[in-house]
Amino acid sequence: MFKVNDLYFKYPKANENTIKGISFEIKEGEIFGLLGPSGVGKSTTQKILIRILKDFEGEVLYKGRNLKEYDKDFYEEIGVGFEVPVLFSKLTAQENIDFFKSLYNQNADTDELLKKVGLWEDKDKLVSEFSKGMKIRLNFLRAMLNNPKMLFLDEPTNGLDPKNARVVKDLIREFKKNGGTVLLTTHLMNDVDELCDRVAFMADGKIAEISTPKELKIKYGERTVEVEYDDEGLKKSEFNMDALKEDKNFLNILKNKKIVTIHSKETSLDEIFIQVTGVDTSE
Repeated sequence: MFKVNDLYFKYPKANENTIKGISFEIKEGEIFGLLGPSGVGKSTTQKILIRILKDFEGEVLYKGRNLKEYDKDFYEEIGVGFEVPVLFSKLTAQENIDFFKSLYNQNADTDELLKKVGLWEDKDKLVSEFSKGMKIRLNFLRAMLNNPKMLFLDEPTNGLDPKNARVVKDLIREFKKNGGTVLLTTHLMNDVDELCDRVAFMADGKIAEISTPKELKIKYGERTVEVEYDDEGLKKSEFNMDALKEDKNFLNILKNKKIVTIHSKETSLDEIFIQVTGVDTSE
């Protein structure tokens, strides 16, 4: 869907490049995570891909064609969910939807979308009366209202309770299932783990790692198995995963002890984020 080759970008008053020669591709039909701490260039990269920033060096191809060659019809194919909802607070939700729908040649069934995000009964309320979570859900709907082929989502579930976050994530999965492609930026690694097919970690304007979440966990995790078992009290032992079939102590525990838990010691994406970027997502 997108192919980025040796991309550089420098803001006019900046002393150095914000983007420092990154290359990656977003495959059609995948959910691609662009991750990293604030200030490393994620938002700048996204703004280049949606043609807000155009004065860049390098090559960006959209469906095999130079991005700079597209006209305004490009926006018919993409949907953008900014982190901060962009809505008219003095209009109702329905009036917001009707206005934004008028900007496009094709529209989704927004009545159905209102029902799916749980805002159907509130569609005639002023957006100024909406809670933060309601605005976030309406913002997501806005990104979907033109039946896009490509979605750009920035922190789509941040600020939502678990129930409504699940609704949005299910809609993202449904979009992908129907052939859509997604670029996702978020600090919520659980969302990344649940949704993303591949992820790229950015640090200091460059891509530090790019792979599937599973492959990254294997790369950065320990090849050990932890077993909790009952032996006149709860006990815990760790074993080398590569030697399990010959480890007599491990086999003895499996045969003769009551197993409470057993799992591999793969690392979390939060821990990988810290290792790769040097920034703690819990801060």
